[in-house]
Amino acid sequence: MTSTTDGPAGDSAEFLTLLHAAMRQVRRDAGARLRPAGTTPGQYRLLHVLARCDGPRRLSALATTLDVAPRSITSKVDDAEDAGLVRRIPDPTDRRATLVELTDEGRAVVEEIGAARADEAGTLLARLSDVERAELLRLLRLVAGEV
Repeated sequence: MTSTTDGPAGDSAEFLTLLHAAMRQVRRDAGARLRPAGTTPGQYRLLHVLARCDGPRRLSALATTLDVAPRSITSKVDDAEDAGLVRRIPDPTDRRATLVELTDEGRAVVEEIGAARADEAGTLLARLSDVERAELLRLLRLVAGEV
C-alpha cells in the first residue's frame, strides 16, 4: 500500500490504516483461539492480569489495572467465576471487601492461550527476516513509548 498523500499527513494516514489492519488480524486470530478455551478477549485480559499478580486482588484494583468501570469488572469476574477460572475470597484485612484469585483451571487457560498467542505471533513474524523483525520491534517500542 502506498500513501495517497505525500508528507507527514499521508504517512500518518497510512500508519493508522496499516496498524488497524494488523490489529484486525490479531483480534480475528485471538477470537478463534479464545473460543475453544471458553473465554473472551476481555476475560482473558482479566485472567492474564491475575496471573501476573503476586496474590489475590481487590475488584477495584483490577478495574483500575484493566481501565474498566467497576461494574464491568464485576461482570467479568462473575463470568470467570461461573466458568471456574477465578474464585472470590474474603479480604483478611477488611471483612467488607472481596479478593479475586485464579483457580488452577484459570492458570491452565492462561498458559494454554499464552502458548497459542506466542505461536501465532511467531507465525506473523516469520514473514520477516531476523533483521526486519528486530527493526519492527524497535520501531514499535518507539511508537509505543516503551523505549
